Amino acid sequence: MTIEIELKFITTPEGAEKLPARLAAWPNVHSAPQKLTNIYFETPDRQLRRWDMGLRIRGFGDSYEMTLKTAGKTVGGLHQRPEYNVALEKPELAIAQLPAEIWPQDCDVAALQAQLQPLFSTHFVREKWVVTYLNSEIEVAFDHGEVQAGELSEPLNEIELELKTGERADLMAFAAELADMGGLRLGSLSKAARGYGLAQRQSQRELRPLPILKVKPKATVEEGMLGAFTLALSQWQYHEELWLRGTPSALRGINEALETLRQAFALFGTLVPRKASSELRQKLNELEEALAEQKPQPSLCFTPLWLQTQLALTNWIASEGWRPFIDSKTDSKLQGSFKRFCDIMLGRVSADLKETFAHVRQTNEYQDKLTRLQRQLLAARLLAGAYDETAVAAWLGAWEQLAHAIKTHQEAWLESYRHQALKQSVFWKNGGA
Repeated sequence: MTIEIELKFITTPEGAEKLPARLAAWPNVHSAPQKLTNIYFETPDRQLRRWDMGLRIRGFGDSYEMTLKTAGKTVGGLHQRPEYNVALEKPELAIAQLPAEIWPQDCDVAALQAQLQPLFSTHFVREKWVVTYLNSEIEVAFDHGEVQAGELSEPLNEIELELKTGERADLMAFAAELADMGGLRLGSLSKAARGYGLAQRQSQRELRPLPILKVKPKATVEEGMLGAFTLALSQWQYHEELWLRGTPSALRGINEALETLRQAFALFGTLVPRKASSELRQKLNELEEALAEQKPQPSLCFTPLWLQTQLALTNWIASEGWRPFIDSKTDSKLQGSFKRFCDIMLGRVSADLKETFAHVRQTNEYQDKLTRLQRQLLAARLLAGAYDETAVAAWLGAWEQLAHAIKTHQEAWLESYRHQALKQSVFWKNGGA
Protein backbone atom coordinates (compact mmCIF):
# COMPACT_ATOMS: atom_id res chain seq x y z
CA MET A 1 0.00 0.00 0.00
CA THR A 2 1.09 3.54 -0.68
CA ILE A 3 -0.50 6.83 0.42
CA GLU A 4 -0.95 8.87 -2.71
CA ILE A 5 -0.62 12.61 -2.10
CA GLU A 6 -1.44 14.64 -5.17
CA LEU A 7 -2.86 17.95 -6.23
CA LYS A 8 -5.10 18.16 -9.29
CA PHE A 9 -5.55 21.12 -11.61
CA ILE A 10 -7.99 21.60 -14.45
CA THR A 11 -6.28 23.60 -17.19
CA THR A 12 -7.20 25.58 -20.25
CA PRO A 13 -5.34 24.81 -23.51
CA GLU A 14 -3.45 28.08 -23.06
CA GLY A 15 -2.39 27.08 -19.56
CA ALA A 16 -1.19 23.69 -20.79
CA GLU A 17 0.95 25.35 -23.47
CA LYS A 18 2.82 27.35 -20.81
CA LEU A 19 3.61 24.34 -18.63
CA PRO A 20 6.85 23.05 -20.25
CA ALA A 21 8.51 26.47 -20.20
CA ARG A 22 7.42 27.07 -16.60
CA LEU A 23 8.84 23.73 -15.44
CA ALA A 24 12.18 24.55 -17.06
CA ALA A 25 12.83 26.85 -14.08
CA TRP A 26 13.65 23.78 -11.95
CA PRO A 27 15.76 20.65 -12.48
CA ASN A 28 13.52 18.03 -14.09
CA VAL A 29 13.48 14.76 -16.00
CA HIS A 30 11.02 14.65 -18.88
CA SER A 31 9.22 11.54 -20.17
CA ALA A 32 7.78 11.37 -23.66
CA PRO A 33 3.97 11.42 -24.04
CA GLN A 34 2.27 8.05 -23.58
CA LYS A 35 -1.24 6.87 -24.43
CA LEU A 36 -3.17 5.56 -21.42
CA THR A 37 -6.55 3.88 -21.14
CA ASN A 38 -8.29 3.34 -17.80
CA ILE A 39 -11.37 1.17 -17.40
CA TYR A 40 -13.27 1.65 -14.14
CA PHE A 41 -15.35 -1.18 -12.70
CA GLU A 42 -18.44 -1.21 -10.50
CA THR A 43 -21.31 -3.46 -9.44
CA PRO A 44 -24.88 -2.79 -10.62
CA ASP A 45 -25.80 -1.49 -7.16
CA ARG A 46 -22.67 0.76 -6.89
CA GLN A 47 -21.21 -1.22 -3.98
CA LEU A 48 -17.66 0.10 -4.44
CA ARG A 49 -18.93 3.67 -4.48
CA ARG A 50 -20.75 3.07 -1.20
CA TRP A 51 -17.48 1.81 0.28
CA ASP A 52 -15.75 4.93 -1.11
CA MET A 53 -13.52 2.78 -3.31
CA GLY A 54 -12.43 3.10 -6.90
CA LEU A 55 -11.23 0.15 -9.00
CA ARG A 56 -9.59 0.42 -12.41
CA ILE A 57 -7.35 -1.36 -14.88
CA ARG A 58 -4.83 0.87 -16.63
CA GLY A 59 -3.32 -0.10 -19.96
CA PHE A 60 -0.10 1.49 -21.24
CA GLY A 61 1.74 -0.12 -24.14
CA ASP A 62 1.70 -3.87 -23.56
CA SER A 63 1.51 -3.49 -19.77
CA TYR A 64 -1.50 -3.53 -17.46
CA GLU A 65 -2.01 -2.56 -13.83
CA MET A 66 -4.98 -2.96 -11.51
CA THR A 67 -5.41 -0.18 -8.94
CA LEU A 68 -7.77 0.07 -5.99
CA LYS A 69 -8.10 3.39 -4.19
CA THR A 70 -9.80 3.29 -0.81
CA ALA A 71 -11.39 5.93 1.39
CA GLY A 72 -9.10 8.89 1.95
CA LYS A 73 -9.34 12.63 2.33
CA THR A 74 -9.80 15.38 -0.23
CA VAL A 75 -9.42 19.04 0.71
CA GLY A 76 -9.76 21.50 -2.14
CA GLY A 77 -7.79 19.79 -4.90
CA LEU A 78 -5.43 17.99 -2.49
CA HIS A 79 -6.14 14.26 -2.66
CA GLN A 80 -4.71 11.86 -0.06
CA ARG A 81 -5.87 8.24 -0.49
CA PRO A 82 -4.45 4.77 0.23
CA GLU A 83 -3.68 3.07 -3.08
CA TYR A 84 -3.04 -0.60 -3.92
CA ASN A 85 -1.44 -1.60 -7.24
CA VAL A 86 -1.14 -5.04 -8.83
CA ALA A 87 0.63 -5.77 -12.13
CA LEU A 88 -1.44 -7.84 -14.58
CA GLU A 89 -0.45 -9.94 -17.58
CA LYS A 90 -3.71 -9.15 -19.35
CA PRO A 91 -6.54 -6.61 -18.85
CA GLU A 92 -8.72 -8.82 -16.67
CA LEU A 93 -9.75 -8.18 -13.09
CA ALA A 94 -8.10 -10.29 -10.40
CA ILE A 95 -9.20 -8.69 -7.15
CA ALA A 96 -8.21 -11.78 -5.15
CA GLN A 97 -4.63 -10.55 -5.62
CA LEU A 98 -5.38 -7.45 -3.51
CA PRO A 99 -4.73 -7.64 0.27
CA ALA A 100 -7.62 -9.39 2.01
CA GLU A 101 -7.70 -6.87 4.86
CA ILE A 102 -8.81 -3.99 2.62
CA TRP A 103 -12.29 -5.47 2.15
CA PRO A 104 -15.12 -4.98 4.68
CA GLN A 105 -15.71 -7.85 7.06
CA ASP A 106 -17.64 -10.81 5.55
CA CYS A 107 -17.02 -9.60 2.00
CA ASP A 108 -17.15 -12.51 -0.47
CA VAL A 109 -14.37 -11.47 -2.85
CA ALA A 110 -15.21 -14.06 -5.50
CA ALA A 111 -18.88 -13.06 -5.50
CA LEU A 112 -17.89 -9.38 -5.67
CA GLN A 113 -15.68 -9.95 -8.71
CA ALA A 114 -18.50 -11.81 -10.48
CA GLN A 115 -20.66 -8.67 -10.18
CA LEU A 116 -18.06 -6.16 -11.35
CA GLN A 117 -18.57 -4.71 -14.82
CA PRO A 118 -16.98 -1.83 -16.76
CA LEU A 119 -18.84 1.40 -15.94
CA PHE A 120 -16.83 4.14 -17.64
CA SER A 121 -13.39 4.75 -19.10
CA THR A 122 -10.80 7.46 -19.59
CA HIS A 123 -8.61 7.80 -22.66
CA PHE A 124 -5.78 10.31 -22.65
CA VAL A 125 -2.20 11.10 -23.53
CA ARG A 126 0.04 11.66 -20.49
CA GLU A 127 3.24 13.70 -20.56
CA LYS A 128 5.37 13.63 -17.41
CA TRP A 129 8.16 15.54 -15.69
CA VAL A 130 9.82 14.67 -12.38
CA VAL A 131 10.79 18.01 -10.85
CA THR A 132 13.24 18.59 -8.02
CA TYR A 133 11.79 21.36 -5.88
CA LEU A 134 13.33 22.36 -2.54
CA ASN A 135 13.75 19.06 -0.66
CA SER A 136 11.19 17.08 -2.66
CA GLU A 137 10.65 15.27 -5.91
CA ILE A 138 7.31 16.02 -7.54
CA GLU A 139 5.88 14.25 -10.55
CA VAL A 140 4.02 16.59 -12.88
CA ALA A 141 1.65 14.85 -15.29
CA PHE A 142 -0.36 16.56 -18.02
CA ASP A 143 -3.33 14.47 -19.19
CA HIS A 144 -5.20 15.39 -22.37
CA GLY A 145 -8.13 13.30 -23.58
CA GLU A 146 -11.68 12.45 -22.50
CA VAL A 147 -13.86 10.68 -19.94
CA GLN A 148 -16.44 8.39 -21.57
CA ALA A 149 -19.52 6.58 -20.23
CA GLY A 150 -21.66 4.96 -22.89
CA GLU A 151 -22.54 7.62 -25.45
CA LEU A 152 -21.62 10.49 -23.13
CA SER A 153 -18.18 12.05 -22.89
CA GLU A 154 -16.47 15.18 -21.64
CA PRO A 155 -12.99 16.59 -22.28
CA LEU A 156 -10.12 15.88 -19.93
CA ASN A 157 -7.36 18.48 -19.48
CA GLU A 158 -5.64 17.96 -16.14
CA ILE A 159 -2.31 18.66 -14.53
CA GLU A 160 -1.55 16.40 -11.58
CA LEU A 161 1.22 17.06 -9.07
CA GLU A 162 2.15 13.94 -7.12
CA LEU A 163 4.60 13.97 -4.24
CA LYS A 164 7.08 11.18 -4.91
CA THR A 165 9.52 11.95 -2.08
CA GLY A 166 9.71 14.81 0.40
CA GLU A 167 7.21 17.01 2.22
CA ARG A 168 3.63 17.99 1.51
CA ALA A 169 4.56 21.60 2.28
CA ASP A 170 6.92 21.56 -0.72
CA LEU A 171 4.10 20.25 -2.92
CA MET A 172 1.85 23.13 -1.87
CA ALA A 173 4.62 25.70 -2.33
CA PHE A 174 5.36 24.34 -5.80
CA ALA A 175 1.66 24.54 -6.69
CA ALA A 176 1.63 28.19 -5.60
CA GLU A 177 4.53 28.86 -8.00
CA LEU A 178 2.59 27.32 -10.91
CA ALA A 179 -0.53 29.32 -10.03
CA ASP A 180 1.06 32.46 -11.48
CA MET A 181 0.83 30.94 -15.00
CA GLY A 182 -2.89 31.47 -15.21
CA GLY A 183 -5.28 29.10 -16.93
CA LEU A 184 -5.42 26.71 -13.95
CA ARG A 185 -7.97 25.91 -11.29
CA LEU A 186 -8.12 23.27 -8.57
CA GLY A 187 -9.74 19.99 -9.57
CA SER A 188 -11.91 18.87 -6.67
CA LEU A 189 -13.40 16.02 -8.74
CA SER A 190 -11.23 13.03 -9.55
CA LYS A 191 -11.41 11.31 -12.93
CA ALA A 192 -13.44 8.59 -11.24
CA ALA A 193 -15.91 11.08 -9.77
CA ARG A 194 -16.39 12.66 -13.19
CA GLY A 195 -16.89 9.24 -14.73
CA TYR A 196 -19.51 8.29 -12.15
CA GLY A 197 -21.29 11.55 -12.85
CA LEU A 198 -21.46 10.78 -16.55
CA ALA A 199 -22.53 7.19 -15.94
CA GLN A 200 -25.37 8.39 -13.74
CA ARG A 201 -26.34 11.12 -16.24
CA GLN A 202 -25.42 13.80 -13.68
CA SER A 203 -23.42 16.06 -15.93
CA GLN A 204 -25.69 18.89 -14.76
CA ARG A 205 -26.04 19.06 -10.98
CA GLU A 206 -28.45 21.20 -8.97
CA LEU A 207 -27.69 24.13 -6.68
CA ARG A 208 -27.02 22.92 -3.14
CA PRO A 209 -27.95 24.87 0.01
CA LEU A 210 -25.30 24.85 2.71
CA PRO A 211 -25.74 21.50 4.52
CA ILE A 212 -25.78 21.35 8.29
CA LEU A 213 -22.25 20.48 9.41
CA LYS A 214 -21.98 16.95 10.79
CA VAL A 215 -18.97 15.89 12.85
CA LYS A 216 -18.15 12.70 14.72
CA PRO A 217 -19.54 12.20 18.26
CA LYS A 218 -17.42 13.86 20.95
CA ALA A 219 -15.56 15.93 18.37
CA THR A 220 -13.16 18.57 19.63
CA VAL A 221 -13.55 22.27 18.88
CA GLU A 222 -10.58 22.00 16.51
CA GLU A 223 -12.24 19.13 14.61
CA GLY A 224 -15.42 21.17 14.34
CA MET A 225 -13.43 24.13 13.05
CA LEU A 226 -11.71 21.97 10.45
CA GLY A 227 -15.11 20.64 9.40
CA ALA A 228 -16.53 24.15 9.04
CA PHE A 229 -13.76 25.42 6.77
CA THR A 230 -13.71 22.20 4.74
CA LEU A 231 -17.49 22.35 4.22
CA ALA A 232 -17.30 25.97 3.05
CA LEU A 233 -14.52 25.11 0.59
CA SER A 234 -16.52 22.13 -0.68
CA GLN A 235 -19.55 24.38 -1.27
CA TRP A 236 -17.39 26.87 -3.12
CA GLN A 237 -15.95 24.25 -5.47
CA TYR A 238 -19.30 22.51 -5.97
CA HIS A 239 -20.90 25.73 -7.26
CA GLU A 240 -17.76 26.65 -9.21
CA GLU A 241 -18.31 23.50 -11.28
CA LEU A 242 -21.91 24.51 -11.92
CA TRP A 243 -20.98 28.07 -12.85
CA LEU A 244 -18.44 26.81 -15.39
CA ARG A 245 -21.00 24.37 -16.82
CA GLY A 246 -23.39 27.17 -17.69
CA THR A 247 -25.51 27.75 -14.57
CA PRO A 248 -25.37 31.52 -13.87
CA SER A 249 -27.35 31.19 -10.62
CA ALA A 250 -24.49 29.11 -9.17
CA LEU A 251 -22.69 32.40 -8.57
CA ARG A 252 -25.02 32.87 -5.58
CA GLY A 253 -23.77 29.59 -4.16
CA ILE A 254 -20.16 30.74 -4.57
CA ASN A 255 -20.87 34.01 -2.76
CA GLU A 256 -22.69 32.14 0.00
CA ALA A 257 -19.71 29.79 0.41
CA LEU A 258 -17.35 32.76 0.76
CA GLU A 259 -19.69 34.27 3.35
CA THR A 260 -19.69 30.91 5.16
CA LEU A 261 -15.90 31.17 5.37
CA ARG A 262 -16.30 34.61 6.94
CA GLN A 263 -18.74 33.21 9.49
CA ALA A 264 -16.32 30.39 10.31
CA PHE A 265 -13.54 32.90 10.96
CA ALA A 266 -15.93 34.87 13.17
CA LEU A 267 -17.13 31.81 15.14
CA PHE A 268 -13.62 30.63 15.96
CA GLY A 269 -12.06 34.08 16.17
CA THR A 270 -11.70 33.98 19.95
CA LEU A 271 -9.47 30.90 19.61
CA VAL A 272 -7.54 31.55 16.40
CA PRO A 273 -5.65 34.89 16.34
CA ARG A 274 -6.34 37.09 13.31
CA LYS A 275 -2.65 37.08 12.40
CA ALA A 276 -2.89 33.31 11.84
CA SER A 277 -5.11 33.89 8.81
CA SER A 278 -4.33 37.48 7.78
CA GLU A 279 -2.85 36.61 4.35
CA LEU A 280 -5.66 34.17 3.59
CA ARG A 281 -8.37 36.65 4.56
CA GLN A 282 -6.71 39.32 2.42
CA LYS A 283 -6.90 37.03 -0.62
CA LEU A 284 -10.56 36.31 0.16
CA ASN A 285 -11.24 40.06 0.34
CA GLU A 286 -9.61 40.61 -3.06
CA LEU A 287 -11.61 37.78 -4.58
CA GLU A 288 -14.88 39.07 -3.18
CA GLU A 289 -14.10 42.48 -4.69
CA ALA A 290 -13.55 40.83 -8.09
CA LEU A 291 -16.86 38.98 -7.77
CA ALA A 292 -18.64 42.19 -6.82
CA GLU A 293 -17.75 43.78 -10.16
CA GLN A 294 -20.56 44.08 -12.67
CA LYS A 295 -21.33 40.77 -14.39
CA PRO A 296 -18.32 38.65 -13.35
CA GLN A 297 -17.59 35.88 -15.84
CA PRO A 298 -16.82 32.17 -15.18
CA SER A 299 -13.36 32.74 -16.70
CA LEU A 300 -12.52 34.28 -13.32
CA CYS A 301 -12.17 30.68 -12.05
CA PHE A 302 -9.00 30.27 -14.14
CA THR A 303 -7.24 33.42 -12.88
CA PRO A 304 -4.21 33.37 -10.55
CA LEU A 305 -6.24 35.21 -7.87
CA TRP A 306 -8.93 32.51 -7.78
CA LEU A 307 -6.42 29.65 -7.68
CA GLN A 308 -4.08 31.30 -5.20
CA THR A 309 -6.99 31.89 -2.83
CA GLN A 310 -8.17 28.29 -2.97
CA LEU A 311 -4.62 27.01 -2.63
CA ALA A 312 -4.02 29.21 0.41
CA LEU A 313 -7.24 27.96 2.02
CA THR A 314 -6.48 24.33 1.15
CA ASN A 315 -2.99 24.61 2.59
CA TRP A 316 -4.26 26.40 5.73
CA ILE A 317 -6.70 23.56 6.38
CA ALA A 318 -4.38 20.67 5.46
CA SER A 319 -1.36 22.00 7.38
CA GLU A 320 -3.40 23.35 10.35
CA GLY A 321 -1.93 26.76 9.69
CA TRP A 322 -3.24 28.27 12.94
CA ARG A 323 -1.09 26.03 15.17
CA PRO A 324 2.11 28.15 15.09
CA PHE A 325 0.06 31.08 16.44
CA ILE A 326 -1.62 29.51 19.49
CA ASP A 327 -0.38 28.96 23.04
CA SER A 328 -1.00 26.01 25.38
CA LYS A 329 -4.06 27.68 26.93
CA THR A 330 -5.71 28.15 23.54
CA ASP A 331 -4.72 24.64 22.49
CA SER A 332 -6.49 23.29 25.56
CA LYS A 333 -9.65 25.12 24.51
CA LEU A 334 -9.36 23.76 20.97
CA GLN A 335 -9.24 20.23 22.38
CA GLY A 336 -12.41 20.86 24.38
CA SER A 337 -15.91 19.68 23.46
CA PHE A 338 -17.26 21.01 20.17
CA LYS A 339 -20.78 20.28 21.40
CA ARG A 340 -20.27 22.55 24.42
CA PHE A 341 -18.79 25.20 22.13
CA CYS A 342 -21.89 24.94 19.91
CA ASP A 343 -24.19 25.34 22.93
CA ILE A 344 -22.49 28.62 23.77
CA MET A 345 -22.26 29.99 20.24
CA LEU A 346 -25.84 29.06 19.32
CA GLY A 347 -26.97 30.95 22.39
CA ARG A 348 -25.14 34.00 21.07
CA VAL A 349 -26.61 33.58 17.57
CA SER A 350 -30.11 33.36 19.05
CA ALA A 351 -29.58 36.37 21.31
CA ASP A 352 -28.38 38.44 18.36
CA LEU A 353 -31.37 37.48 16.22
CA LYS A 354 -33.82 38.25 19.03
CA GLU A 355 -32.24 41.64 19.62
CA THR A 356 -32.21 42.40 15.89
CA PHE A 357 -35.86 41.51 15.34
CA ALA A 358 -37.38 42.33 18.73
CA HIS A 359 -38.72 45.67 17.51
CA VAL A 360 -39.32 46.41 13.84
CA ARG A 361 -41.37 49.54 13.44
CA GLN A 362 -41.35 49.99 9.67
CA THR A 363 -41.48 47.50 6.82
CA ASN A 364 -38.34 48.85 5.15
CA GLU A 365 -36.33 47.98 8.28
CA TYR A 366 -36.57 44.31 7.38
CA GLN A 367 -34.39 44.81 4.29
CA ASP A 368 -31.74 46.47 6.44
CA LYS A 369 -31.67 43.45 8.74
CA LEU A 370 -31.66 40.76 6.03
CA THR A 371 -27.88 40.46 5.63
CA ARG A 372 -27.41 40.00 9.37
CA LEU A 373 -30.12 37.33 9.43
CA GLN A 374 -28.58 35.41 6.53
CA ARG A 375 -25.13 35.45 8.13
CA GLN A 376 -26.43 34.16 11.45
CA LEU A 377 -28.32 31.37 9.70
CA LEU A 378 -25.10 30.26 7.99
CA ALA A 379 -23.36 30.27 11.37
CA ALA A 380 -26.18 28.20 12.87
CA ARG A 381 -25.75 25.57 10.14
CA LEU A 382 -22.10 25.20 11.14
CA LEU A 383 -23.14 24.62 14.76
CA ALA A 384 -26.35 22.56 14.63
CA GLY A 385 -25.15 19.12 13.53
CA ALA A 386 -25.13 17.40 16.95
CA TYR A 387 -28.76 18.09 17.88
CA ASP A 388 -32.17 16.58 17.21
CA GLU A 389 -32.81 17.02 13.49
CA THR A 390 -36.53 17.73 13.87
CA ALA A 391 -35.95 20.46 16.43
CA VAL A 392 -33.14 21.98 14.34
CA ALA A 393 -35.33 21.98 11.21
CA ALA A 394 -38.18 23.72 13.04
CA TRP A 395 -35.93 26.46 14.45
CA LEU A 396 -34.05 27.06 11.19
CA GLY A 397 -37.22 26.78 9.13
CA ALA A 398 -38.94 29.61 10.97
CA TRP A 399 -36.03 32.00 10.54
CA GLU A 400 -35.44 30.95 6.94
CA GLN A 401 -39.12 31.54 6.19
CA LEU A 402 -38.71 35.09 7.45
CA ALA A 403 -35.54 35.57 5.36
CA HIS A 404 -37.33 34.32 2.23
CA ALA A 405 -40.28 36.65 2.85
CA ILE A 406 -37.92 39.62 3.17
CA LYS A 407 -36.04 38.72 -0.03
CA THR A 408 -39.26 38.25 -2.01
CA HIS A 409 -40.95 41.37 -0.54
CA GLN A 410 -43.88 39.52 1.05
CA GLU A 411 -44.74 42.55 3.20
CA ALA A 412 -48.11 41.18 4.30
CA TRP A 413 -46.48 38.19 6.02
CA LEU A 414 -43.41 39.77 7.59
CA GLU A 415 -44.90 40.48 11.02
CA SER A 416 -46.44 37.04 11.29
CA TYR A 417 -43.21 35.28 10.28
CA ARG A 418 -41.18 37.48 12.64
CA HIS A 419 -43.34 36.50 15.62
CA GLN A 420 -43.19 32.81 14.66
CA ALA A 421 -39.39 32.92 14.49
CA LEU A 422 -39.02 34.75 17.80
CA LYS A 423 -41.15 32.24 19.70
CA GLN A 424 -39.27 29.13 18.45
CA SER A 425 -38.00 26.86 21.21
CA VAL A 426 -34.22 26.46 21.29
CA PHE A 427 -32.75 23.03 20.54
CA TRP A 428 -29.40 23.40 22.28
CA LYS A 429 -28.44 22.84 25.92
CA ASN A 430 -29.00 25.65 28.43
CA GLY A 431 -30.65 27.75 25.76
CA GLY A 432 -33.46 29.04 27.89
CA ALA A 433 -37.02 29.51 26.69
